[in-house]
Amino acid sequence: MRKMINWQRIWDDDGNTSCYRPVKIIASILSFFYLAVINLRNWLYDQKIFKAVKLSCSVISVGNITVGGTGKTPCVIMLARMLQANGFKPAIISRGYGGRSVNSVNIVSNGDKILLDSATAGDEPYLIAQELKSVPVITGAKRIVAGKTAVDQFGADVLICDDAMQHRQIFRDINLVLLDNRSLNGEDHILPRGRLREPIKELKRADAIILTRADETVPTDKKIGERIKAKDIPVFKSIHKPKDIISADFSKQKQVSMLARKKVYAFCGIANPDSFKKTLSSAGAQILSFDIFPDHHRYDKSELEKIKIGFIDCRADYLMTTEKDAVRLQSAPEFLKILSVLRVEMEIKPSAQLFEKFIMEQIKLSQGKQKG
Repeated sequence: MRKMINWQRIWDDDGNTSCYRPVKIIASILSFFYLAVINLRNWLYDQKIFKAVKLSCSVISVGNITVGGTGKTPCVIMLARMLQANGFKPAIISRGYGGRSVNSVNIVSNGDKILLDSATAGDEPYLIAQELKSVPVITGAKRIVAGKTAVDQFGADVLICDDAMQHRQIFRDINLVLLDNRSLNGEDHILPRGRLREPIKELKRADAIILTRADETVPTDKKIGERIKAKDIPVFKSIHKPKDIISADFSKQKQVSMLARKKVYAFCGIANPDSFKKTLSSAGAQILSFDIFPDHHRYDKSELEKIKIGFIDCRADYLMTTEKDAVRLQSAPEFLKILSVLRVEMEIKPSAQLFEKFIMEQIKLSQGKQKG
């Protein structure tokens, strides 16, 4: 079997990656050209040569400047619930990464029922639709069209754009940037040589930064800290806390405390598997086996059978995975019967009220400008 390139080790500049030296050189060259394109595009928008389209409602962007999981999906869900609690009618729009649909607009959920499966819609939009039963979720390559559909067809008065930091075609009233500081480790390499989607200096476009997984003691990267202070960007901290355990067929729900001292066989195919593993450990689970697959992985029958056999052989109490993995397994009903799902949610710490106040004030300002 051909050996796969371990990009994680390359991005971390692992000292034992001498075999990847040619790959690093090629990646550095590609990064040079990629950075040139990104800088030119941002300059054209900064100089108003390219102009963002202003929609007829308030727009909140949730994004990041790195590849990998920073917790955008839990943040989108948290924001939508916050907006609903304050009397707004939010809708979610997304690129629909990984979805098979080629339509210009895909209504994943109309706010009443889910209309597309995860393979068609994409993992994250489908998961968001599962969690937010009363919120329209729309995907499409052209987010402007998706946004107009949300307003015209569903009466949305606030749009939440998922993973939209680099998507500048839509004017956003609030630009939230999620940052998992652990993923940089002092490096500032651009894709594909490093994790950065664009240079750290572009944090200047953020209206606020959310430092995710702030329950873990990690000092703020010096370059990021300097950029935040120079622009006086508000910074909020958040944690991803376990919400509950559900059976993958949604027939049962249990408290996370049920994991204490239980033997667990776990697997996942997400961008940040270590976070899932740490969450299980923090809940008191005894992890007997932890299988890692590529992000957005589509499991085949042989892989599921191997997982099932491993679970039975080690005599674990629970076979567990993440919500994002579970939505990709809906076509395997027999496997779902033995599978449990750990659900997590985002919580702003230490004061969710301050974050809510910030969001509401920014929306009020944007709506005042629209009326003016």
